[in-house]
Amino acid sequence: MAIILTKSTKVVVQGITGREGSMRAKFMRRLGTNVVAGVTPGRGGEEVDGIPVYNTVQDAVKNHGLFDVSVTFIPGTALKEAVFEALDADIKWIVMPVERVPLYDILEMVAYGKQKGAKLLGPGSIGVNTPGIGALGWLGGSVEFANRHFVPGHVGVISRSGGQSGTLPYVVAQAGFGVSTVLHVGTEPVMGMSFADVLPMFQEDPDTDVMAIFGEMGGSHEEEAAQLVKSGKFTKPIIIYVSGAWAPAGMKFSHASAIVERGSGSTQDKITRLREAGIIVVDNPNEIPARLRELREQGKLRVK
Repeated sequence: MAIILTKSTKVVVQGITGREGSMRAKFMRRLGTNVVAGVTPGRGGEEVDGIPVYNTVQDAVKNHGLFDVSVTFIPGTALKEAVFEALDADIKWIVMPVERVPLYDILEMVAYGKQKGAKLLGPGSIGVNTPGIGALGWLGGSVEFANRHFVPGHVGVISRSGGQSGTLPYVVAQAGFGVSTVLHVGTEPVMGMSFADVLPMFQEDPDTDVMAIFGEMGGSHEEEAAQLVKSGKFTKPIIIYVSGAWAPAGMKFSHASAIVERGSGSTQDKITRLREAGIIVVDNPNEIPARLRELREQGKLRVK
């Protein structure tokens, strides 16, 4: 079982005829994703890698029925219109691998998504990868890298960094374990989903025994995750690395969402709250394998 993707999940790619859209649609299909259709206004009737292209999402729905997921390869300033179109077509999962989205557009998209009962991942998320099933976005980098280093297993992975979304599965695989699903929450100042929104899905996933998380200074993702654990709403072991311990208050670091404000968001504050919740905090991602082996010895993590 996966938290989002199955072999039958129906995916539409908005912006499929663009350079990124066409390349990533092929990447997703090569990994097994059920990409059924694409959408680009004015390009209806064309094909990309054998995938039919339509002018609107509604046209695609008329020909293929409802979709489970839309992946949007749309310029940031045009993203809101595309997301609203997908939400109006009753799509309940939207993955947005798009950066530089106007803040007020993000706020409107998140609000409309909640109104429609949909989940929005991103903006700025490179997506989701469930080894052996498929990917949404481009998480995994290339087909060759993903097939080699994204090994099926029982460690769920969440990251605030797009690049480190590939590092953690690599580290897990080198330790002799595998991952259930890898998810990048995104990089924009406001995002559709936080750690606290994503963790309950891993809690319900029988294939996930343990979580490995790459956190960052700034924002409240890690503190919210700690509160979720303290409240008893997430009970599986979590191993987390939080980057940016060197950065002073007020400094932006890495992403637009990673900024330390006075009294909150610093790496040390996060580490304190995480440890108070009983979460395993490591000083370096390379320490994760040893922690995973300890959890295996305790009977909390399956190897296969």
